[in-house]
Amino acid sequence: MSEPQKALVDQFGRTITYVRISVTDRCDFRCVYCMSEDMEFLPRQQVLSLEEIGRIARIFRELGVEKIRLTGGEPLVRKGIVKLVEDIGGLGLDDLAMTTNGSQLPHMAHDLKSAGMDRLNISLDSLDAEKFRAITRNGDLNKVIRGIDTAVEAGFKGIKLNSVIMKNRNDHEVLDLVEFARSRGIDISFIEEMPLGEISDHTRDETFCSSDEVREIIEQRYDLIPSTADTGGPSRYFRMPDSQSKVGFISPHTHNFCGDCNRVRLTVEGRLLLCLGNEHSKDLKGLMRRYPEDDEPIREAIISAMDLKPKEHHFTTDGDVQILRFMNMTGG
Repeated sequence: MSEPQKALVDQFGRTITYVRISVTDRCDFRCVYCMSEDMEFLPRQQVLSLEEIGRIARIFRELGVEKIRLTGGEPLVRKGIVKLVEDIGGLGLDDLAMTTNGSQLPHMAHDLKSAGMDRLNISLDSLDAEKFRAITRNGDLNKVIRGIDTAVEAGFKGIKLNSVIMKNRNDHEVLDLVEFARSRGIDISFIEEMPLGEISDHTRDETFCSSDEVREIIEQRYDLIPSTADTGGPSRYFRMPDSQSKVGFISPHTHNFCGDCNRVRLTVEGRLLLCLGNEHSKDLKGLMRRYPEDDEPIREAIISAMDLKPKEHHFTTDGDVQILRFMNMTGG
């Protein structure tokens, strides 16, 4: 492969080195903050093929992207996902990661590691089986915990738990979740709920819990020392003196992370999203299907799209939904 060219710079001087690619909008869970209970999923012809996803990953790599994260929906329900991981893993990236709900990891973790996956982010919002089922609407906590333990056993370069904390739902479990991560020597990030998609389970203003509130809960038991750790994403990390586990905070509301944003997203429909909190996008699927043998139009479209990347997003905490697409459509 030719040496990547550093071409992806937006109008604010930020170099884009990280792409999150959604491989499916489908999921075996129905988490209350992510999608409605009765979701309508995309027809097959509107979804990028695995070959198209592999092609776009290669083009991004040639444009200087150093990290790719595969997301969904739930990426592990996509048939052929291990072969896609193998193909993308051969591109010479600095980091290949995946966000998963963990339900398929008991039988897939070792295959993913062998295929070239470096890191896993595993969603875990509760350690109470009934509460977990209520949040996910149908998830089996024991299966997810088995998946986490299998992933630890497989020896990934990094494993991090992601927990969306909602007031009066699971905020009382913050310390238990930190203990769970510490017991397995893995990291954990706490995420402020994002206003993406109209949901029926709750209003987001009544459940919003800030990163500062979560940090105060943790500091009742543990000292949190600012860390210089950086995995290329939006988490601000802290370490604890008596543990190798790090605690991260992803704070789209209260600690805007836009100033040094190095990320773009590709939806499973082939829309290049320049910002999680805006609708600025460019259709790459149409170009790929119009030019199946010629990468140059796709490359030029990606480069020109950088001028669409906004300076920042503007989320509110008053229950207002600024983005109508659900998180499963966007990619985690």
